[in-house]
Amino acid sequence: MSTQPRAVQLPDPDTVYRVAQWATGRIGESSLRELIRSPQFELVGVYVHSEAKEGRDAGELCGEPPVGIAATRDIDKIIAAKPDCVVAVQEGPNVDDVCRFLEAGINVSTSRVEYLEPETMDQDIRRRVEEACRKGGSSIHATGSSPGFSSEILPLAAVAMSRRMDCMTIDEFADIPASCPDFQCVAMGFGRQPGGTFDPQILEHVADGFRQSVNMVATALGLKLDGFDIFGESANARERFLLPGGTPVEKGTVAAQRITISGMLNGKPIIRFRVNWYVTKDIDAVGWNLRESGWRLLVEGETPIEINITYPVSKEQYSPAMAGLTAYSVINAVPYVCSAEPGIRPTSDLPTVVPKMFAS
Repeated sequence: MSTQPRAVQLPDPDTVYRVAQWATGRIGESSLRELIRSPQFELVGVYVHSEAKEGRDAGELCGEPPVGIAATRDIDKIIAAKPDCVVAVQEGPNVDDVCRFLEAGINVSTSRVEYLEPETMDQDIRRRVEEACRKGGSSIHATGSSPGFSSEILPLAAVAMSRRMDCMTIDEFADIPASCPDFQCVAMGFGRQPGGTFDPQILEHVADGFRQSVNMVATALGLKLDGFDIFGESANARERFLLPGGTPVEKGTVAAQRITISGMLNGKPIIRFRVNWYVTKDIDAVGWNLRESGWRLLVEGETPIEINITYPVSKEQYSPAMAGLTAYSVINAVPYVCSAEPGIRPTSDLPTVVPKMFAS
């Protein structure tokens, strides 16, 4: 549990926030486009990692007209622009850079899962980030579609009509080829021969953020977990098929993976998140019940409830829609991060994040 004072101040709806964008990949492109379009924000800087992007106009990088902001690879230029908040959607945690922003008094809203919840995040990162927040009087909040909405906001909303529960299970279903190129599917272990232990690197990479989310939800509900049960399973393709780029996945090789992160209480799961990743639903496992991409939340107990969420988009629009879900979650949190007390601010520390909508 965070020992810092809870932050409950609501942001001023009329404030225009000076923001800088950190990274312009798939998610960053969606984020940058919205920061340019929205009158709620004034874009004052864009950081890029690629030499090819350096010096290019921010609008050009996301398909918008020029806005007079040139992309830079110099963090000092971003700090000198004095943004109220950095929208950080880069790959990798970049703890050194994050701490530089926070020490300079610049708030950070990010999609990075390393900063979700103080108690179960890496404690060395926590120490460094909390010290930076103290020095700069700044705050940091991490969110996204998943982890974030699916693992924190959705479950807290679902139990608003409950007082007791036996177990809460959130299943995430993700059709991996719909958003990842063939080489990423292979790197994730799809198409490999079955058997052996589940890849510990994949297991820990996925578990890191969701473990924090599960603990945050439990703490918000007044539950003190005994610990976590984390494990991975795989299932195999019933028939040979081709990924969208033509790479084959042979019959009998791994075509689906499921990672379960359970918060344990009295020897039983009380809150669990299951990541169901697949390249085909035609698998040999029994009881997985793979669905179209989306989430299913089930609360079992005195007031049972089931919630199903899917994405009504075409295959062509799937990838940009998924990028938008993550990017906009981070952007919508900016006013709340800027209004928060200094420190690492998990979802449970902030008021309900409500976006300020504008007509298209």
